[in-house]
Amino acid sequence: MAMKHDARIAILYPGDYEARQKATPENNRFAQVFAALQDLGVNALPVVYHDDFFAEVRQQLLTVNGVLVWFNPIQDGRDRTILDALLREIAALGIFVSAHPDVILKMGTKEVLYQTRHMGWGSDTHLYASLEDLCQTLPVLLSRGEVRVLKQYRGNGGLGVWKVELAAPLAAVNEPPDTRSPLPLDTLVNVRHAQRGSVAEAITLGEFVTRCAAYFANSGKMVDQVYQPRLTDGMIRCYLVQDKVVGFGHQAINALYPAPPGAHLGEAPEPGPRLYHPPTLPEGQALKHKLEQGWVSEMQQLLGIETESLPVLWDADFLFGPKGEAGEDSYVLCEINVSSVAPFPDSAVPYIAQAALARTEAARQKRGD
Repeated sequence: MAMKHDARIAILYPGDYEARQKATPENNRFAQVFAALQDLGVNALPVVYHDDFFAEVRQQLLTVNGVLVWFNPIQDGRDRTILDALLREIAALGIFVSAHPDVILKMGTKEVLYQTRHMGWGSDTHLYASLEDLCQTLPVLLSRGEVRVLKQYRGNGGLGVWKVELAAPLAAVNEPPDTRSPLPLDTLVNVRHAQRGSVAEAITLGEFVTRCAAYFANSGKMVDQVYQPRLTDGMIRCYLVQDKVVGFGHQAINALYPAPPGAHLGEAPEPGPRLYHPPTLPEGQALKHKLEQGWVSEMQQLLGIETESLPVLWDADFLFGPKGEAGEDSYVLCEINVSSVAPFPDSAVPYIAQAALARTEAARQKRGD
């Protein structure tokens, strides 16, 4: 029989008021987590959130000891401004919140790719704090014949992620690539948005710059990474509970695939399914070791995040980089997800529940509950 705790842990996720009224631990996509918490003797409560009834949610959260949050940074046309203010208030009262909004801003935005670019998972990465920065640097990179992937500061599902390259090679010139003049804005480029169903387009560089303008509104930024040719080998997603790998996912991410030989510019392969694996996956052990024995702690030092503040659940997405001299794989970080990691491998569920209980109990002791 599970040991009973008087801890109350909420699981918060988006929905309308009807969903809130009908919410039970069993009728949502987190049913396994609810069950695992209940097996530990925890009183776990579903909390459906929408800005329209945030005051009601606030009253509910004031009655719990911990909150696990699954809410995208952009949800049905709304952002997390109101929700994050509420979560900061709750956390300031000593209630455990994961992931805390301040931690999300440190590691869950695309800027983390720039801040950790010199780590073992890093790649050639630029940060554009303004449209002017983009206009100064991107044309120079493209003039070298590089293929770039630009990503908006916050987003999900490929929203605001673009692959851009010259539509045709530049005519031969005498100057070395590093000294060539930036491209004029009427230069044709091929661009593809990473959202499913998008097609590649040939437009001018100026048109592409205009499309990116919206990403800089409200102090927005963009991150620019060099394209990884081994994208066709798929993406490895590592699921972590705090600083431990608890599962893997592998998927062919086809949105930015090059068109097959002889195919129309806009064509791309159909996306493949994501396959889930436990942390014991033999092919994942090298990457698991790199994360647990170095990369996570190095990231923590760079970003100023204590281990106890790491999210109860987060994931790191990797593309395959160039192979080493002995044929071993290298890995390039392309995204960290913190705000709403779902679905996830079944192997992650007990780790999520145990970590949530441990952190909630630690917060209660600190409060003196």
